[in-house]
Amino acid sequence: MVKLGLYLKANLENVTDLKPVDEFEWHFKIQCGSCRETDENWITFNPHDTVDMSGSRGTANLVMRCKFCKRESSAQFEPKIEAYNAEKNNNFQKIAQFDCRGLELVDFSPRDPWVAEGIESGTKFEDIDLTEGEWAEYDEKSGEPVGISEIEVQFKKEK
Repeated sequence: MVKLGLYLKANLENVTDLKPVDEFEWHFKIQCGSCRETDENWITFNPHDTVDMSGSRGTANLVMRCKFCKRESSAQFEPKIEAYNAEKNNNFQKIAQFDCRGLELVDFSPRDPWVAEGIESGTKFEDIDLTEGEWAEYDEKSGEPVGISEIEVQFKKEK
């Protein structure tokens, strides 16, 4: 069992508290812990769906077999999803943590939809699409442009 933290780094312009919506489908590239092969497809799962694990009474958010070596592996969201805060703009911040068994998450694609809030105005921005790696809009209340760019992700082993 490995606990992996997903860390996000972004340049937030006049917005804060960036986070995925509750029904967000998380998109990952996954590497098998046995044969070390990485699946070229984006694998999606979310914290709300659970799947039974074969040969066990346990469940996980993702249960899959490696298409190369056929070993079963799983991943489970830890309870808290955190927002990316403008106070630590352009620095890596942990937004989620996963309990991984037999697999490793090696890449993350933010896609859509995300939500954020205007720093000055408190305006709620919904349906933010990060598929292209950036987003720009105008905050009518504050009269300022808002945006998200320079998105990077990394995974760190957690204790």
